[in-house]
This record gives sequence, C-alpha cells and structure tokens, in this order.
Amino acid sequence: MRASLIQIAVDEDESVASRRRRAAALIREQAGSDLVVLPELWTTGAFAYEGFGTEAEPLEGPTYEAMAEAASDAGVWLHAGSIPERAASDRGSAASEDAAAAGDGPLYNTSLVFSPSGDLAAVYRKIHRFGFDQGEAVLMSAGREVVTVRLPGTTLGVATCYDLRFPELFRSLVDAGAETLVIPAGWPERRRAHWTLLARARAVENQAFVLACGTAGTHAGVPQAGHSIVVDPWGEVLAEAGAGEEVLTVDLDPGKVAATREQFPALKDRVLGLEPPRR
Repeated sequence: MRASLIQIAVDEDESVASRRRRAAALIREQAGSDLVVLPELWTTGAFAYEGFGTEAEPLEGPTYEAMAEAASDAGVWLHAGSIPERAASDRGSAASEDAAAAGDGPLYNTSLVFSPSGDLAAVYRKIHRFGFDQGEAVLMSAGREVVTVRLPGTTLGVATCYDLRFPELFRSLVDAGAETLVIPAGWPERRRAHWTLLARARAVENQAFVLACGTAGTHAGVPQAGHSIVVDPWGEVLAEAGAGEEVLTVDLDPGKVAATREQFPALKDRVLGLEPPRR
C-alpha cells in the first residue's frame, strides 16, 4: 500500500478558496498512491480560532465537493484532513437545515474520508478538543463516535491531533479492527518532540502503522511543527518530513501488522475490568 501525506502550508495571506484548489491539485498529483492524507483544519489553520465560525461549512460544502472530485480524479482513498463543520441542529430536519445555513448549528472539527470513486466513506468528529477551556475546546462540540474505515488490505482507525494524547481512544480503534492509525494534525512547533514521541508510542502499544500528517506554516502566529511521520508496528520511523510544505510518500506492507501481533502478542495479555483501589 502506497500512502502519501500532504503536509500543506497554511499561509494567512492565502484565501481558503485558493488553498482548497491547491490541495485538490496536490491530491491529483498522487494518482499512483492508494491512500492520501491531508492535515487537520488546513482550510483555516488549527489555531485561527476567529475563522472557525466564519469559514465553517456544512458537511457537504465546498471542501467536501472539491475533495470528492479530487479523490475520484486521482483514484485514491482520501482522508481529506478536517474542516470546521457547521452541523445542523437537532430541531427537526427542515429547521435544522435552516439553522445550519444561518450559522446557528453546532461547530465540529470534522474529518472526511472518501473512496477512490469519490463517495463519502466515513465522517469523524474530533472527540478530544484542545484549548483548556479556550479556543477549540469552547468553540467546537465534541464528537462521540469511534470511526474505522475498511480499505483493501487494511482497516483505518481515524483520530485527530490532540486525540493523540489519549491512548484509550486508540485501544478502542484497535478493538474495532484498526491496523493503520491515521492522525491529521495542526501540531505546534514548540511541542514537536511530543508529536514524534506520541506517534511512535501509539504505533508500539497498538502494534499498528501510524500515519501522522501535520501542517507547515503559521496559524494565527503559532508556528507549526510539520514533520509528518510514518511509523511501523514495531515503532520504527519509516519516513519523516521536514518543517516546510512537502508530500511524504511511503510504501507499507499491511501484512506487517498481523506478523507483528503474532510474533509479539502483547495485545493478548491486556487485563481489562480491574477493580478500583480499596479505600
């Protein structure tokens, strides 16, 4: 399986529409790959909080349309990163659509996965929101569903950025059949060491491939780490990008997951349902 991670640069002087067109062109250039991955909130920038509401889209908005077409043109599975989604409210279908159009529905940090025919294969709304009672943590609603996507030869487990710090989510993905963990992010440069460390840890503890795709550039004054990374089930780094805009392409052997889990069957030794400490 050939995977390409598009570490696109977010420049505040570039319009969202321009970056959307540029991302679609980069996807089409990866026509020889099986899977293409974009970063988190690449339309707005993960730290450009003031743009979340103004640039939010309905699920099947302009980014959806551009990404579906690009996936179909390239003939690839596409994890299109994430967008600020303005979802419908729960006030009934007609009222919900009106509310979303008026900007009254909840916001989500939403990832879209497309098949090589351009059909929507999965939607994941980020569960762990970053900000410690600021920014994304207060502006966006939390998702509640664990999401996997079956591809020929492997099953993707989908997570986003800050999710990387919560190993219990990845255990849930593995329990749901995930063998390749895909993590788009807008990770800041000042915590880049954590990015690499956690990506490798999630690979080792879950005996799975990790495809972690970050952004380059600067979001609202926050320099981005870049350094998208691909890690194998033994925790070995197969490829790592630099700090600037780059396409990172690597060939993976999906059979290595099963082989690793058979050779070193640590997942079989999990102990669940432990008793809480007595007081």
